[in-house]
Amino acid sequence: MHRAERDPFDWIDARHERLRAAGLVRTLRPRRADASLTDLAGNDYLGLSRHPEVTEAAAEAARVWGAGATGSRLVSGSTGLHARLEESLAEFCGFEAALVFSSGYAANLAAVTALSGPVGSGTLLVSDEGNHASLIDGCRLARAEKTVVPHADPEAVRKTLAAHGGRALAITDSVFSVDGDAAPLSALAAVCREAGAALLVDDAHGLGVLGEGGRGAVHAAGLAGAPDVVTTVTLSKSLGSQGGAVLGPARVIAHLVSTARTFIFDTGLAPAAAGAALAALGVLRREPERAHRVRAVARELHRRVTEAGLRAVRPDAAVVSVQAPSPEAAVQWAADCREAGLAVGCFRPPSVPDGISRLRLTARADLSDAAVARAAGTVVATAPAV
Repeated sequence: MHRAERDPFDWIDARHERLRAAGLVRTLRPRRADASLTDLAGNDYLGLSRHPEVTEAAAEAARVWGAGATGSRLVSGSTGLHARLEESLAEFCGFEAALVFSSGYAANLAAVTALSGPVGSGTLLVSDEGNHASLIDGCRLARAEKTVVPHADPEAVRKTLAAHGGRALAITDSVFSVDGDAAPLSALAAVCREAGAALLVDDAHGLGVLGEGGRGAVHAAGLAGAPDVVTTVTLSKSLGSQGGAVLGPARVIAHLVSTARTFIFDTGLAPAAAGAALAALGVLRREPERAHRVRAVARELHRRVTEAGLRAVRPDAAVVSVQAPSPEAAVQWAADCREAGLAVGCFRPPSVPDGISRLRLTARADLSDAAVARAAGTVVATAPAV
């Protein structure tokens, strides 16, 4: 039989060239452990990833439990650290129970797919158009009916739920990762209850930043522990570690243990990450002022860049989004900042839903006032001409 002389991956070259021409090629840039850059690119909001208590807890967990979890949580991947972390997260955030996953992405996939019910159950998923990719992918994998509604629009959610009339799950970020704006959680909860729908909130950017002592946006909205509300969090932002968790009513968490594929089939969170997150949570309990400080830093960054004439969204949490004139300009701007000693995020299509490229500045509680002033000055000094 004649074999076609064709390269099955030749389409990749053409695709790469189109991305390159549009300024959308991504590259990896390993950072050095001793990097001297001021970091406004990562999500270490509270400055805990290198806190001595946190790093020592990670090291001790590895010494006691080993480098890896060794298996899925249902086989050999659960340790006493995982149980303690789940209890502590649930208590701190005000929920009945919690379940820890290997990443925040896996936690969101689990929550959306498991709470949509079995195929054919008639559940409608109502998703905000600004939601994180992990929530979007969860909706795709759920094989349920889904509707995408305009950003942060409770009335659109109400109309969608009313037209459906059946079982439904509304899904939203608490703080949206692109612009750092907060969802109207109280209003969303009200329209969900009017329709008898559940509400799923990804509080990745709210935990450690918003609410009493950093207990999160859901807690701040008075929804923590509600029987019709489930939230997800990540351990890799404010807690400076790795992993994610789903928090909610005990029966919801028990349901995830038995049905969530990213829990059943994935290797458990590494003990070192669990130990680090547990220690970071302890630091936050002891030093709740870190949550106030990171919000103050975000507001100061916003004030300084906007007073200099740049366009930026007023931050509701720790993210400051500064608009760039084009993808190419955003990439060059970020590179110029790096050359000047400042690491910033660079968001371009398809990461931004509206097609507007941005620099994304993430505030940190451990930055001094002088460091904040220097960082904002660097962003302004390297800004492209419009």
